[in-house]
Amino acid sequence: MTGLTDAELTAWVGSFLWPFFRIGAFFMVAPIFGANMVPAQVRIGLAFFLTLVLLPLLPPVPVTDALSPQTWLLVAQQILIGVSLGFLVQLLFQVFIIFGQIVAMQIGMGMAQMADPASGVNVTVLSQYTLILTNLVFLATGGHLVVIYTLAESFTIIPVGWEGLTRERSWMIAVQGGWLFAGALLMAMPIIIAKLVVNIALGVVTRAAPQLNIFVIGFPVMMILGLLELWMWSTEYLFHYDRMARDVFDLLRVWLELK
Repeated sequence: MTGLTDAELTAWVGSFLWPFFRIGAFFMVAPIFGANMVPAQVRIGLAFFLTLVLLPLLPPVPVTDALSPQTWLLVAQQILIGVSLGFLVQLLFQVFIIFGQIVAMQIGMGMAQMADPASGVNVTVLSQYTLILTNLVFLATGGHLVVIYTLAESFTIIPVGWEGLTRERSWMIAVQGGWLFAGALLMAMPIIIAKLVVNIALGVVTRAAPQLNIFVIGFPVMMILGLLELWMWSTEYLFHYDRMARDVFDLLRVWLELK
């Protein structure tokens, strides 16, 4: 019988564990896969299965002592890379959630809130609607397959043991908060401008006829017109989704190839 030496056993285990940490961290953060409603056992099982599938295609990994400080640094590096990739994909979904929050405040639906089962926080009903719609379109267009392909390709662009999270990559993630709010505001801008025009018109009507109670007629008018504007916006939803999805996937590509 031929036994495995410590070096061979460490190399075999390391070749599986390093990719597993990156893929597992990605599934814990990525949208749909990382939702609170998905049990942790399912996410770990998906990460284990995907690691087995990708293992023959991955480049060689460095061999280190299991208890050395370098090993723990590699573990932390792979977790950070997986979390960063998952966070960048989350931007596509969060931009529509923020859009729903902004519009709900404008049309008088800000108090209609519910618990988001995916994140566990309270969001407006409109944000929940846009999130569900984005999830369905994301799955229908094969976005989850593109994300998994990008995750697999990251092992070639940023191999295990290579300098991964440089200062430029970390700063690029930090500045995406501006893109997140700018994208949501651009989508909501037509509705905000329409609400401003309606408010001006109601102000003129109140000035011309002071006997009218602006609080009685203003709220239903704002909500009815707001729902009408949302219906008009929904006809252009696929255009906004396509533009945001292209920006996020381009961002993923630039982030991976950033030297």
